[in-house]
Amino acid sequence: MASGKNRLVLIIALLALLVGTLAASACGGGSKEKSTPATTSPAGTPKATTQATQATAAPKATQAAATPEAEGASVEIKNFAFEPKTVTIKVGQIVTWTNQDSAAHTVVGDGGIDSGDLSKGKSYSKTFDKEGTFDYHCSIHPQMKGQVIVQKSGVAPANPSN
Repeated sequence: MASGKNRLVLIIALLALLVGTLAASACGGGSKEKSTPATTSPAGTPKATTQATQATAAPKATQAAATPEAEGASVEIKNFAFEPKTVTIKVGQIVTWTNQDSAAHTVVGDGGIDSGDLSKGKSYSKTFDKEGTFDYHCSIHPQMKGQVIVQKSGVAPANPSN
């Protein structure tokens, strides 16, 4: 009889293990990977609206391909600096800032530039619809400063060195 009880206990234990494993895998408990939504990379098609996004995924399939006129410029945030410090674009073009630092940063300034906090790998894109010079900085690290020069359409943009 002891052998029958041992088998019953073993079967119940195996069933419990099987049910627990199935439940954990159905809830995603067996994976350490995080699923992130697809968004724009700095080298990919930038978003036409102002928003913070994850910069490491591919562009959304529903997003229309950007025309060369809309592409604009990319600014990396690394080593507690904006690189390049100054970008020149045309009216209607987009600037995308991507944080490569382990520390959080912001992009805040003239013309409605306001990224909120950007952790490592996050980006922020802004479409500039008016001509002018727009200064910006990191509100967490005020020594970090940059500038966007927006020229009339038809004027070839030039990116001066830092």
